[in-house]
Amino acid sequence: MAKLSQDELLAQFEELTLIELAAFVKAFEEKFDVTAAAPVAVAAAGGAAAAVEAVEEQDEFDVILDGAGDKKIQVIKEVRTLTSLGLKEAKDLVDTAGAKVLEKVAKDVAEKAKAALEGAGAKVTVK
Repeated sequence: MAKLSQDELLAQFEELTLIELAAFVKAFEEKFDVTAAAPVAVAAAGGAAAAVEAVEEQDEFDVILDGAGDKKIQVIKEVRTLTSLGLKEAKDLVDTAGAKVLEKVAKDVAEKAKAALEGAGAKVTVK
């Protein structure tokens, strides 16, 4: 197998959905016995200040569906687009009040998802 460059790998990852990418990361972690979580090393003297700064700056957000509104079918379509879920799974997610559509995503991804779902008529919260 030919070795892929970093740019070629990134191009391949761009084509993956969030769910496929999450599955890849999990398989990678298991295969190489590593974790993708950033290590937190805090010095004893400045530990409290560094910890407060880390808490203030949130970089992972959850997109929570509070209600489907009047246009439930459009909301299901948007959920399927965002998550690559099947029709039944997407319908079940939309029927569940307070369901997380996306978990631990970047702020820009969360805002785009919120805008798309609200455009379809849903009530959405980003936390």
